[in-house]
Order: sequence, then structure tokens, then C-alpha cells
Amino acid sequence: MKQPSFLVLILLFALALTGLGRPFPGASDQVRPSILAGTWYPGDPEELQSAVGRYLAHADFHPLPEGATLLALVSPHAGYRYSGATAAYAYRVLQARPWPTVVVVAPSHRVPFQGISIYDRGPYETPLGRIPVDSDFIADLKDRIPELPCVERAHAVEHSVEIQLPFLQTVLPKFRLVPVLMGRVGWEDCVRLADVLASMWKDRPFVVVASTDLSHYHSDAEARLLDERLIDHVRNLDARRLWTDLREGRCEACGGAPLATILLYARRFRNPQASILHYATSADATGDRSRVVGYLAAALWIRKGAKADDSEAEPALESSGESSLTAREREILKDIARKAIEARLHGTDPPRIDGDRLTEGLGRKRGAFVTLKIQGRLRGCIGQIVGRHSLAETVARMAEAAAFQDPRFPPLRAEEWPRVRLEISALTPLRRIGSPGEIQVGVHGIYIRKGWRSGLLLPQVAVEYGWDRQTFLEHTCQKAGLPPDAWKDSDTEIYVFSAEVF
Repeated sequence: MKQPSFLVLILLFALALTGLGRPFPGASDQVRPSILAGTWYPGDPEELQSAVGRYLAHADFHPLPEGATLLALVSPHAGYRYSGATAAYAYRVLQARPWPTVVVVAPSHRVPFQGISIYDRGPYETPLGRIPVDSDFIADLKDRIPELPCVERAHAVEHSVEIQLPFLQTVLPKFRLVPVLMGRVGWEDCVRLADVLASMWKDRPFVVVASTDLSHYHSDAEARLLDERLIDHVRNLDARRLWTDLREGRCEACGGAPLATILLYARRFRNPQASILHYATSADATGDRSRVVGYLAAALWIRKGAKADDSEAEPALESSGESSLTAREREILKDIARKAIEARLHGTDPPRIDGDRLTEGLGRKRGAFVTLKIQGRLRGCIGQIVGRHSLAETVARMAEAAAFQDPRFPPLRAEEWPRVRLEISALTPLRRIGSPGEIQVGVHGIYIRKGWRSGLLLPQVAVEYGWDRQTFLEHTCQKAGLPPDAWKDSDTEIYVFSAEVF
């Protein structure tokens, strides 16, 4: 064989120094080695394969309905001794289809950073072998979220992604990994990641795994109460209430942001479903019920034929960056509404809205409706769609208007007041939609405008009367003084909004 010339050798050496000879520009061959082998799970390949196989064999298989498509899984991330039996319930579902790409969304426990990080440096390694990252998927994700960094030091020491991998390697012999860590994030970060994943779904097949444990270090009885609340939110795909309850301490999850993200992601599809596959605490493995950790396995899926591009979009609260109200803020608003009505009844001035009571959330300009009922029957309802004042001031004004200015009812009398039940609906901004198919009954309210006529119905109205989407549209048209089918006209503008109702 002819030897390369001296000039060729010099050229090859120069290419190596500059990095131009790498097969994938911007990537590297850097391996992220296992940090858990021999501790959180067995370090010997045969022993690890056998342990994962035993967990899978003992887990009941919960098949999805025929034709259903899996969107995401919830899986715990403790050592296999504690949570392996629960994780197996989630991964049994994956055995039904050979997914080419798995996006693992997990919390960062040890290295604090702001926002979301994606690992793009090279393969992850476990005793069962190396798992390549999906460079094309990651590049696409970075195009859609340009500021997405790789916080390498966080990935280097984080267990919540790695603990999922031996299970994935067992049920999916050939797949590529997209490792995502969430650091200090807000609601808007979860929304953005969910939106981007949903936008990518129609271009390529992938499944998402949210890595999270539940409550930490309570008694077994206390943990089960806390976790039951969280599981209800997962079952109902209610990301917003999950987020609020996590903030208020009514439930716990160290992977709360990944969990909220996949619930939001699932809600981007038509008629998403959640299956709770298994729940346990560490006491089920150790027998110690004094200080336990909770573990959940769940699957999020859609029925045959559902698509992301005809999805029922999440309400504007999720896309506007506004935060949900805290329990304290809701109580303050209720108190403001009551005192506004009582001041009018007694002929006194309502108290000022300022000081500690005017939190950041209550100071935002938001629309709101106040509804009064007596024994379940409407007694007044007035609202303001667009927030021209702070939410606190809007609620005070609308409460007084609902009690004394609703033209459908006489002014509220003092003897009626003790029997009044008061309900507040804090609105998100209106969002015009291009198709009625975007309306999600029970989540969205509707505002219809045609010419000089307009009408609005709150989200809870459709639920109270058991309406489907078309009936909801027809009644909103009638509220505007339009024919019931006016929503079909090309010059009719249809807007949606959501409401925090309390």
C-alpha cells in the first residue's frame, strides 16, 4: 500500500488541531460515564440486566387501548431497591412499540442553574452500553429555543436522567436519547417546552419520560395523602392546579416542573388521557413507614387519529406567562368582593386596596367576572373582559356591579346577602382562534363578535349545563343576539380565554 506523502500528513495533523476533521461539527465524542453503577443499581452488566428483567417480569402490564398512541411516561428516579418496582410499570408500556427517540425531562438536584439545559456533548454510558444522543432532534430543539444551553456540570452529576437508562436499554434495544434538565424554572418555561415538543411531534416519532419522585420524608400515611392530591392532578391532566399546589405545599414532587411540562404537552392534543399505572412508597420496599418517599408510574396517551396540529390548545394563561393565583390571593379577592358589596349595602366607603394585600398577582391588569348565586340560582353576574385596572380593583368594581347593576335583576337587598354565594372568575387575555376545533369545553370561555354585536360565556357555564362544543358556540351566539349558527360565518370573530374560578 502506498504511504501518504509528508504534505498529506501535515494537512491531516492541521485538521486534527483545528477540529475540522470531526464527523459532526459542533458535537463531540465525549462520553457521559455512569455515576450510579454499583450503588443505585448493579454495576455488573449481567446482574443489572437480570435485576431490570425481574422488575419488569413482576410488574403488571397495563396495555393502552387498541390504536392508542403513547405520548409520555412518568417514572421515579430513586435507587432501584426503592423505586425499581414502580418504574417497571411505566416501562412495560414501552415494550409495545420500538420508539427511535426518547426525551427524558428531569430535575437538576445538585447543580443550581436558571432555565433548561440539554446535553449534546456525546453518548450516555451505563454497564449495558452507550446510548447515542439524537443530534438531529437536539439541533431542531435548539432552533426552536435558540437560547437553550448545555450546563455540562449539572448533567455530569445528575442521577435523575441516568436512572431511567437501564430500563430504556432493556425495553428499547435501539434508541437515541435527548437528555433535558430543568433547573430553576417558572411556569412559562414549562409552557414553552411543552409547546415546542408538541410542534415537533408531527415531524418525527418520539416519547417523553418525566423523571420525578413524589413526597419526601413524611410518615407513610401523610405521604399517601399528599401524593393522592398530585395523582389526581395527573389523572385529570391538570398542570395548572398541580403547579399551584406544588407552590403552596399541598403536594410535593422533586420533578414538579418536568411533570407539569408533560401534562401541558399532552393537553396540546385532542382528548388526551392519563393512566395511573402504579403508586408506592419506599415503605413498600423497606418496611420503614416513619420517613418515606413516594413513587408514581403513569402513562399519557391519545386515541387513534389524534393529531397535534388539530389539538385543543391550552388556555391563554399557559401561553401568556401569567401565573396562577395563590390560595392567599384568592382569599384576599373574595374578601375584597364581599367588603365592596357590604359597603354599598350599609352606605359606607369600601376599604382601600393597598399595602400587603396588593400582591404582584393582584396588582396585574386582568379582566374578571363576579357571579352571585342564591341556592344555586343566578342573582347577578357582571364582568370586564379586558383588564383596565388591577385585578383587585376590577374585582371590587365588578362585585358591586353584579350586586346592584345587573339589569336582569333588582338591586341586592340586605336580607338576601347572608344567602349569597360569591364566585370570582379571573380571566386571561383573549386569544382569537382560527378554528372552532381549538375550543376546549371546560377550559375555555368563548367571546364572539360579529359587526357591532358581541357575547361572552364563561368556561364554567358549558360545564354546568353539560354542553358540547357546538352547543356552547350556539349559546354564545345567542348571547350576542346573533343566530345560533352565526359562529360558522366567515366574518364572525371567535376568541377564547381561560378563567381561574374560585
